[in-house]
Parts: sequence; C-alpha cells; structure tokens
Amino acid sequence: MLVACPRHARADASSWAFVGAGPLVLKEGTAALAPRTAMTLDLGVGTTPDAAVIFGGLFRVIPIIGEGADVALCARIATRGFQAADFGVALDLGGYKRFWGSSSTGFTGGLTVGFPLGFSLGFMGEYGSGDALALGAMAGIDFLRLTVYRQTLLDSFPNPYPAQQVPVATRTDRGLLGPLLQF
Repeated sequence: MLVACPRHARADASSWAFVGAGPLVLKEGTAALAPRTAMTLDLGVGTTPDAAVIFGGLFRVIPIIGEGADVALCARIATRGFQAADFGVALDLGGYKRFWGSSSTGFTGGLTVGFPLGFSLGFMGEYGSGDALALGAMAGIDFLRLTVYRQTLLDSFPNPYPAQQVPVATRTDRGLLGPLLQF
C-alpha cells in the first residue's frame, strides 16, 4: 500500500542564468556581413538535474552593441555533465524576434560547451525574414551552474546545498576522457 510506505518526494528542476559576450557578424537583406559585439542573457528552467539528459526552455536576450536587441525563446537539451558544471553540452533551438533595423522573425539555434565552475563557450546563429543572418560566439558564466548545481571541485570549493540528488562521479572514477563522454 502506498499509504503505509511513504517515500520522500523530490521535485528539483534545473535552472540556468547565463551572462556572456563575444563577437557576432550580422546582415540584413543584401548587405554584407558586418562585425559587431554582442552580449547574451539567458534565463531558463528544465527537468530534474539528476537525469542523464535534461529538457527545458530558455528565454534569451541578445543585445547587439550599436544596433538593438534580439529576443529568443528556445527549447534546450543538456547533458548532466553540463548541468553539474562539469564538462558537457547543451543544444538550444527556437525562434527569435528582432525589433530594430528592418525587423525580423525567424529561427535561432546554438550549441554551448560547458566547462567546470559554470564557464561556457557557445556558438549561435539566427536566420529570419528579410534575409537577416547572425552568427556568433559567446563566452561567459552561468551563475546557477556555478553555485546551486555545481558538482565539481567540491573538496576545495564546497557546495553545501546541491540541487542534484545523484552526484556526478569524480574524474578518477571515469578516466581522463570521462567528463567529455558523460551524458
């Protein structure tokens, strides 16, 4: 009977709060690609950080210096290694809206490689109406992956209240390439 055998329930969700910057090239219509500097501000939530693969949603604002800001809503698929601030990857796919310039609506996508302590390197692109195109690379830090979700370097930088129920194995348990192959 379920009433006689209660179990602890966990309803942890993954979360992301990323800030980054980097180079971007963009064009509208028949214009040539023009180099710009951009920032990325991401906020998102997903399924439990205990899962091998995490699914979620992401709201992204991309301020392009000297131009305006693009706004995107994406679906995210991430590995547990990414969420635990170890080594891992996240894939973002969705739509964007550009309110400045010629205005544009279209598809956006990105691949982010996560490193220990919440550091990330991402590659993103946008293609939309009016032949709008943007390609860029962003480097930055995810503050929630650095703090709440971090499962690396715990001996020298403890995480007293981790969100994960299942800790990520240590590097020595997985070998040298283990962090790159963990899903």
